Amino acid sequence: MILVWLGFLALVGGLLAFDLGVMNKGDHAPTVREAFRNTALFAVVALLFGGLVYVAYDHQWFGLGTTPDAIDKATNTGRLALVKYLTGYVVELSLSSDNVFVIALIFQHLRVPAVYQHRVLFWGVLGALVMRGSLIAVGASLVARFHWILWGFGLFLLYTAAKMLLTRGDAAEEPDENAMVRFFRRVLPVTSTERGHDFAVKEAGRWMLTPLAICLLLVETTDLLFAFDSIPAIFAITTDPFLVFTSNVFAILGLRSLYFALAGALDRFVHLKTALALILGIVGLKILASDWLVERYGTVVNQWLLALIAAILLGAVGLSLLRERRDAAAGPGAEP
Repeated sequence: MILVWLGFLALVGGLLAFDLGVMNKGDHAPTVREAFRNTALFAVVALLFGGLVYVAYDHQWFGLGTTPDAIDKATNTGRLALVKYLTGYVVELSLSSDNVFVIALIFQHLRVPAVYQHRVLFWGVLGALVMRGSLIAVGASLVARFHWILWGFGLFLLYTAAKMLLTRGDAAEEPDENAMVRFFRRVLPVTSTERGHDFAVKEAGRWMLTPLAICLLLVETTDLLFAFDSIPAIFAITTDPFLVFTSNVFAILGLRSLYFALAGALDRFVHLKTALALILGIVGLKILASDWLVERYGTVVNQWLLALIAAILLGAVGLSLLRERRDAAAGPGAEP
């Protein structure tokens, strides 16, 4: 089994090296066209890996698919593993859209030059992979020992969904006023101005962080906070550590390109936040009613969940674009 993990980590390392050394060599601000191209490329790689998941679990390579999944008590066949992998990938990628919005606010309020934003996101991804991997390892171990924790995950997701629905989008605290920013600046030596793309410089014989490093620390902090929503969401779909980690990783890998593709257009999708809240609520209900659903309908529930999540996301995008067209036709003086 260790060979599977080492092989996947080697694949991730190769993708990151290709991204930094080929697709985004040097400091520059990716265009929207480049961002959509890179997003599509990572999505294709994620889908191709899904094919590998199907074959590996269907043939039980290296012991994959030999242990019953705690969420539905079923052994993951190739088809079932693929459905869970894709569902986890779609859920994690959709939840990343909220993270994209927060990162955009961080860059805006900390005045990070566009040419350095990709560098911050690249190193932010590396930190996110380590944090997500650690959280997944701890979560999988706890679920294996204490099955009731899944119920806690389900209730937490329902709480988060309700909070998203009731919290206004303009009520978020600006990054400049964030306590973490003030904390980092108070306890760490920080230069007064940027130093190009460097995160640390040596001044008067003393190493000091740059404002770009503070931005990176804040991005890592926000990703950690978002992980407390996304990790329970993926455990509501499967408790197989390999499926949980791989679906998370491919969603995170696409996050940087997704940022440059959507950061300037997220305000157009006015119904996206509602869709994300519905998805979290449905996933939370699914985990609470998992035993009943599996007993009554079997593992086909996983396919229904994937179809429902896709329908909600497509519906939110479609309704948002229709509203935008309606408002444009009504004119600037019309009421929303």
